[in-house]
Amino acid sequence: MSREPIPDAWPPAAGDPVVVPLFPLRGVFLLPRQVLPLHVFEPRYRQLVEDVLDRSGRLVLGTITNPGGGPVDTEATPPVLQVAGLGEIARHEKTPDGRYFIWLFGLGRHTVEEADSDRLYRRVRAQPVTELEPTAAETRELTPRLRKALEERHEGALELPPDLPVSLLTDGLSAKLHLPQAAMEPIFSELDVARRARLVLEAHDTFRSPS
Repeated sequence: MSREPIPDAWPPAAGDPVVVPLFPLRGVFLLPRQVLPLHVFEPRYRQLVEDVLDRSGRLVLGTITNPGGGPVDTEATPPVLQVAGLGEIARHEKTPDGRYFIWLFGLGRHTVEEADSDRLYRRVRAQPVTELEPTAAETRELTPRLRKALEERHEGALELPPDLPVSLLTDGLSAKLHLPQAAMEPIFSELDVARRARLVLEAHDTFRSPS
């Protein structure tokens, strides 16, 4: 089995790019600290999971894009968003017929570019993104709005730690909204955290269930 070079240390230092397998999916985004359950049944992605479990446990979930419209050939190499989610398999179950159920934990946003692969699946070079953190004034403005929106979207009582950063509140609200891909792409890809928060608050107001 051909493998990528083993890093000198694992996990790699923050800021270091890594070459990891790519799991492309349409309409799916892996948010930081989200646990995403996936059913893996295609032979190439069963191979991907087997390889990943034998090594770092990490892969990139890339969201398939379709900027030109029309059908997408998922059997080929469909384009994915340049910003994707690096994840680690936190739990897995293998069925008797070789399929997998995996639970992928989001580690963070990364930019990705295609890398060489001698396996059935694709690989990408993933680089951690540098986000623009909100100012103190933006934090004071956005935090109560995000917490209120999260409470509105949560069924039952919601106890949030008082010191959650704007980035986590924003991603938590993004996960609650279940937005269509066209609405979620600019939110997920936005690296200015305050701007991302405003985008998701706008989506919270726009995409409401009819009363």
